[in-house]
Amino acid sequence: MIKYIFAVVLAMWSITAVQSQRMLPKQKGLEVNAGMLSKEVSDNYYLNLTLTVNGKNGNYWIWGAEYAHQFSGYRDVQIPLETYTGEVGYSLQLLGDARKTITLNAGLTAVAGYETINRSEAILPDGSTILDKDNFVYGSGGRLTLETYLSDRFVLLLQGRTKVLWGTDLKQFRPSTGIGLRFNF
Repeated sequence: MIKYIFAVVLAMWSITAVQSQRMLPKQKGLEVNAGMLSKEVSDNYYLNLTLTVNGKNGNYWIWGAEYAHQFSGYRDVQIPLETYTGEVGYSLQLLGDARKTITLNAGLTAVAGYETINRSEAILPDGSTILDKDNFVYGSGGRLTLETYLSDRFVLLLQGRTKVLWGTDLKQFRPSTGIGLRFNF
């Protein structure tokens, strides 16, 4: 009988100990995100790799790298528009339960990078010339993230994001939505 009581006490202790380890200050996480830039998912998407470092109260620092790919139509030609950016920022926890099972975070980031239009080729197959140039871009970004723990190490993310970029010949305001997975280590 003592073995069973000891096993139950040990199990209860391990469950509470595991749940108390979420969002520890200075804990790091690696995020992989993917999403869409417009309604046509197959052609207009982004991929993001982010390192997070937890602060206090469910807040965390963000260091990320992103690749965005989209097409712009011109007559019968699809012109590829690609953007490579890096971002640094901070995310604040807005809402969340005590066990950090579900949280709502809002983040603000500084963004810098490079964009290419038609892979740096100005002449189209029909002889037309693209007047827009490849540029270095900079700006700011915002994100609203709903996070839920799948386990004590894996976090599922649903994101709504936007970036405002200067130095671009393309759209300055770039909203996107996506899904991601974070591994805390």
